[in-house]
Amino acid sequence: MTTATLPPAALPPQAPATRRRSAPAFSVRPAHAGDGPALAALSRPFARTGALRERPLSLYLSRASDFLVAHAPDGSLEGCLGLSEHAAGGVLYNFCVASHRQGSGMGGRLLQAAFARARGRAPAMLFTATTGSGRLFLSHGFVPSSPEQAPAAWAQTLDPGRNARVLARTL
Repeated sequence: MTTATLPPAALPPQAPATRRRSAPAFSVRPAHAGDGPALAALSRPFARTGALRERPLSLYLSRASDFLVAHAPDGSLEGCLGLSEHAAGGVLYNFCVASHRQGSGMGGRLLQAAFARARGRAPAMLFTATTGSGRLFLSHGFVPSSPEQAPAAWAQTLDPGRNARVLARTL
C-alpha cells in the first residue's frame, strides 16, 4: 500500500500545542446597545453548530449591557460573554470567540473581565453551562456542579436535550 503525502513546503505551519497563536491586539469592553447586531452575528455560527442556544436579535438588543466584548483594532467584535445577575449568583452565558481568535488568549481575558465585573456586583458564585469540554472554564477555577445549586430561574431554562454540564466557581 502506498500513502500519498504532501511535500513539506505544502504543509501548513503548525504551532506547538503549548504556544499561543499570534494575532493582532484586541481590547475588552462592556457592550452597548449598538453592539446588538454584531453580538447576534458573532454568535450565529456557534448556534448553528449547537455550541450555543439560538437567541433572537431582540435579546442581544435588550440585554447588550449584560455582555463584555472583545474587539479588534478595526472595531469588529471577535468575542463576547454575557453575565446575568441572580440572587443566588451570577450566570455566564453566550460565551464565544471567533474561530481565528481561538488560542489567542481572548477567551481567558473575557473570563477575567467577567470575574472583575461580577466581584463588583457581589455574587458569591458564578455558574455556566457548556456542551463542550469546558476546558477553559475548568482551567479558570470552575468545577462541576448541579443545576439545583444554580439560580433556579436560570436552571429551569436549561434544555435537558442539550446534555450541558453545569459548572460553578466561587469568586
